[in-house]
Amino acid sequence: MKYYLIAGEASGDLHGSNLIKQIRQLDAAASIRCWGGDLMEQAGATVVKHYRELAFMGFIEVVMNLRTILKNLDRCKADIQAFQPDVLVLIDYPGFNIRIAEWARQQGLKIVYYISPQVWAWKEGRVKKIRENVDKMLVILPFEKEFYRKWEYEVEYVGHPLIEAVKAAREAPALPRFSEKPIIALLPGSRKQEVKEKLPVMLSMARYYPEYQFIMAQAPSLDDSFIRPFTAAYPNVSVIKGQTYQLLMQASAALVTSGTATLETALFGVPEVVCYKGSPVSYFFAKHLIKVKYISLVNLIMDKPVVKELIQHDLTEENLLKELTLLLKDEARREQMKADYAVLWTLLGDGTASRRAAEAITGMLTA
Repeated sequence: MKYYLIAGEASGDLHGSNLIKQIRQLDAAASIRCWGGDLMEQAGATVVKHYRELAFMGFIEVVMNLRTILKNLDRCKADIQAFQPDVLVLIDYPGFNIRIAEWARQQGLKIVYYISPQVWAWKEGRVKKIRENVDKMLVILPFEKEFYRKWEYEVEYVGHPLIEAVKAAREAPALPRFSEKPIIALLPGSRKQEVKEKLPVMLSMARYYPEYQFIMAQAPSLDDSFIRPFTAAYPNVSVIKGQTYQLLMQASAALVTSGTATLETALFGVPEVVCYKGSPVSYFFAKHLIKVKYISLVNLIMDKPVVKELIQHDLTEENLLKELTLLLKDEARREQMKADYAVLWTLLGDGTASRRAAEAITGMLTA
């Protein structure tokens, strides 16, 4: 069978790669073409366009790059038509993928959405388009099934694919430590505009804790020349690439931007502070559009403030120092957070999300 997958971010590349591995186990003759990244390519797919060229996030950046986005949409449609897949698998990335789904429905293609857009947070009206254009929705967060039921749309909960990714990392041979000092991990994200806003505050903590080595996980989308000016002034700050999971397995605490990284950090059992700061304009619009109580997946899934969130004006040097000190010095706080993390793990499935998703997709084609 022929499969066409579309992922537009690093997390989609990770989950898409694990899905591809499982599809290949179930369908040895699978021909897979995708928009994704290095991991999907290593899993055996032909990558048409890398997600690094698709990462336009935030209101201002999207408007400024609208012409490029429209060209990408046209190129994607033409490539799908030429490939004629048996199924189109969309992985999150809603601004792009929902438009592709509308077009693909008109072409008569079978469409699966794996990893729901966060329609429960904002733009809830997009559910109507998803319901009209997607044959099967596979969700990875436990509360999403009930959310979609409210819209009279039955979806399938497969569990969260991060469980299997974290399990695999934990079971891999241990690597040498990055530092003899205790480590504080910095995960500032991949979007340049947001990194500019929050990384200076995150890095400032290195001045207060010289006995720790602060290690930043540099996203693939960020160039060395962009990062170097931020870190140059701090002798106890170093940078790694492509080894985020190894870093989290060695970290005593972490300062993490919102998004998937907050969940990854929790699953590795690392006490964390969630840091978010965007441009004033983007934050203004987001504040008025987003409807959820929390911005971190950890707190959203647990439905309580497990980890501290410092958002926009609250992300100050003083506030972050207070929260980091609590993580490092208050043993009761650390233990409570780790206990909550253990509950979180049980909520996210048994580590078979990719397999279950692959079975649902291949099952559609053979039914």
